[in-house]
Amino acid sequence: MERTAKPSEPPAEIALGERMNANTVTVITGTPGGTYFRAGADLAFALDDGDRMRILPILGKGAGENAYDLRFLKGVDLGFVRTDTLEQLRQDKRLKNIEQRIQYIAKLFNDELHILAPLSVEKISDLAGKRVSFDVKGSGTDYSGRVMFKELGISVDPVNVDQPTALEMLRKGEIAAVVSVAAKPVAFLEGFDPKNRFHLVPATYSETMNEAYVPATLSSVDYPRLVGAQPVETVAVGSILGVYNSPKGSPRYEKLVRFVDAFFGQFDKFLSPPRHPKWREVNLAASVSGWTRFQPAQDWLDRHRGPDAAPSPELTRFFQSQAGRSADKDEIYRAYLKWRRSQ
Repeated sequence: MERTAKPSEPPAEIALGERMNANTVTVITGTPGGTYFRAGADLAFALDDGDRMRILPILGKGAGENAYDLRFLKGVDLGFVRTDTLEQLRQDKRLKNIEQRIQYIAKLFNDELHILAPLSVEKISDLAGKRVSFDVKGSGTDYSGRVMFKELGISVDPVNVDQPTALEMLRKGEIAAVVSVAAKPVAFLEGFDPKNRFHLVPATYSETMNEAYVPATLSSVDYPRLVGAQPVETVAVGSILGVYNSPKGSPRYEKLVRFVDAFFGQFDKFLSPPRHPKWREVNLAASVSGWTRFQPAQDWLDRHRGPDAAPSPELTRFFQSQAGRSADKDEIYRAYLKWRRSQ
């Protein structure tokens, strides 16, 4: 059979394609309506700069699967993962030197443990031995939620179904609770009508828990139909903007350097509506125990907070207002972000 010759592409089209690929950074997010999905959209809208920088969000299953996508999918540059993700990957005997493959640009906000159950379930220990849904297999809730229950000493019968299906199963009494580990407020819980039958169950933080987990609360401001006047105690895990550690000097590395400059340099854009309110919790200077920061991100921070950095007039004004105050760099930076938002 005679082969049909492939028409050559015009030089202008070749140049356009090369430019688009060189300036597009992809980020694996989460399911529609979730916080990671919204945060990915915020990155795209806030940092879009025509031909110079484009952020392309990709739907994902959540932090658990995102780690594998970030490690193995050739088209994924960034991903929303969690502080406990490396431990998850270390347990996979197929993977080697994962700390050098996946690094982080910045620690972001916390994802809280949500446990939706009937009013008869007063505390997390009431769920021992019962069927509990942990979202779909491979999701962030599937990994972090199960580990949180284990760290709290509660053994349950885990079920993996999507959240809408889980809510219907809960209404019918087929499962005892629906778990979600996500940044509050979670959309599917925000819109859930409890009909005076369901509530969010407390999960009190234990000092024996892994350092990846921290105490947190859920309030009536977050969920007016699910929480009363008294806040609900729970636990949380940190989210991270993870990055594939591409070889220095490669085209992929160079565009990630440009992303770091844009993300850190224009972070003010994330601190007011319509961006997700969770961005206001972010301290760009915060380090993450057990993780390695992507070198261009570390270089950016060193340049802008090092002894030789030339502070902006507003930063100088802020530090003058802090005269005589004793605090470490991370604390001062958090105070600076809070001060800047108030200006």
